[in-house]
Amino acid sequence: MSYAVLFPGQGSQFVGMGADLFAARPDLLGDPADDVLGWSLRQVCLDGPEDELTRTDRAQPALYALAYALWDTLRGRVPAPAAAAGHSLGEYTALAAAGAVDYLTGLRLVAARGRAMATAAAQAPSGMAALLGVDEAAAEAIAAQRRADGGRLWVANVNDPSQVVVAGGEADIEWVAATAGELGVRRAVPLQVAGAFHSPYMQPAADELAAALDGVAFSPPAFPVWGNAAAAPLPANPADELARQLTAPVRFRDALEAMHGDGVGTFVHVGPGNVTAGMARRSVKGATVLTVSEPGDVDAAVQALTAVGGSAT
Repeated sequence: MSYAVLFPGQGSQFVGMGADLFAARPDLLGDPADDVLGWSLRQVCLDGPEDELTRTDRAQPALYALAYALWDTLRGRVPAPAAAAGHSLGEYTALAAAGAVDYLTGLRLVAARGRAMATAAAQAPSGMAALLGVDEAAAEAIAAQRRADGGRLWVANVNDPSQVVVAGGEADIEWVAATAGELGVRRAVPLQVAGAFHSPYMQPAADELAAALDGVAFSPPAFPVWGNAAAAPLPANPADELARQLTAPVRFRDALEAMHGDGVGTFVHVGPGNVTAGMARRSVKGATVLTVSEPGDVDAAVQALTAVGGSAT
């Protein structure tokens, strides 16, 4: 059985993240990144404040950069993965890890994506909520019921068998949280995000991102990168899929299950936090799941992944 590498999305950020990485990888996280972003990556990650780091246009490039730097630290010491995937913005980290785009091009795209999503979110009050204890079909029925009653609510993330995230207007999120028990939901947890990501609310952002993607030359990836929207390997030119991802549900559980069906037995979360590791454990029973969230985790991962086998990168 082979392994796949997974990269986190927005929500995994925390003030102080990446201290060891900033010291070890100034080539990736120092001036080159700051020149692209126009702000100090190190200062925002290490000093915050939290409300600055959690901004959509800050958190996304910060997570991309740190996760890529961790992968770049790991990759030369392990066999090549059979596949990669990323949750939402993590899809860009996966593409960079596979060599489909270079690191700085990916950083520019993620920065543009974060700005576009922040602008779209500011146009109308909206948000997201995690529905615990329901499957995708039940969540789709809840969202359809709300739309039939004049609301605006959609399934936005299918993360694992017991968690589906919905996105919609502020009033719609308040409704689903207040009526969760009546709807058969064990609990509805509003998320601390700026807007209704992965829903029609993001169409202006998708249009803006499509313009940023226009003309980007993608290279053949060294290994398949499984996309969020289709839960299948991205095409040679993934621009359309990357833009569509902003308004389509993130089908991360489906991608994990499909990779497992293709022979992936080990999943490695690479980046701050451990969110995709938890999703892999809950979605693929019996899979081996590793977490590389800081440089100190690399040696253990190298030992485990060397046993998996393959050709060194």
